Amino acid sequence: MSTAPILATDAPTIPRHVAIIMDGNGRWARQRHLPRLAGHKAGVEAVRRVTRAARAMGIEALTLYAFSSENWRRPAEEVSDLMGLLRLFIRSDLAELARENVRLRIIGDYRAFSPDLIALIEDAVARTAGNSGPLLAIALNYGAQAELAAAARRLAARLPADQIDEAAIEAELDTAGLPPLDLVIRTSGEQRLSNFLLWQAAYAELLFVDTLWPDFGADALADAVAAFGQRQRRYGGL
Repeated sequence: MSTAPILATDAPTIPRHVAIIMDGNGRWARQRHLPRLAGHKAGVEAVRRVTRAARAMGIEALTLYAFSSENWRRPAEEVSDLMGLLRLFIRSDLAELARENVRLRIIGDYRAFSPDLIALIEDAVARTAGNSGPLLAIALNYGAQAELAAAARRLAARLPADQIDEAAIEAELDTAGLPPLDLVIRTSGEQRLSNFLLWQAAYAELLFVDTLWPDFGADALADAVAAFGQRQRRYGGL
């Protein structure tokens, strides 16, 4: 049987682990009468701004929802554009991540991508694996329900039911080894988790902002962290 962890009731000033649902690229482009690809390109620039700001603020882990398992339902041309932007990001930003001592991690089933993209991803992860600084986790072809189902199957195959507890499940999740999730931010005004880190967000603080993702930057992240610092995290207690 698992035992409940001892948890602090006061939120630290800086969350250790922040996750962001990066929403609003399409609406940003539509408002400017631009193709959706322009919105996605602007979204990549926002990724650069926010990852740099997170490092400067001392956030230990940043997880970005880049491509969900449901995003395959989008038009094939848009999916192809997103894959192209991912290739470009890895090629152009890997040197900076390595130089800044960032560890890159992928959550989700990225092996569903094309062989050349798989090779790029695995090379990037390997080249930063020895770094000891902040962690950047990118969710690719990720869905929390599939993650939980896969974890359940693996555990059921090797453990009796009475040995499967919360700790055992957490150890099987894609996020095993990451700091506990403190803050989830969703941009663009939508107020749902969209199958993102459902287990991990059980006691995370949720913040929904109206800013479209391409307009999100260092100041917006600082505002989100300041709002987090005002929350009282009781974890079911008084």
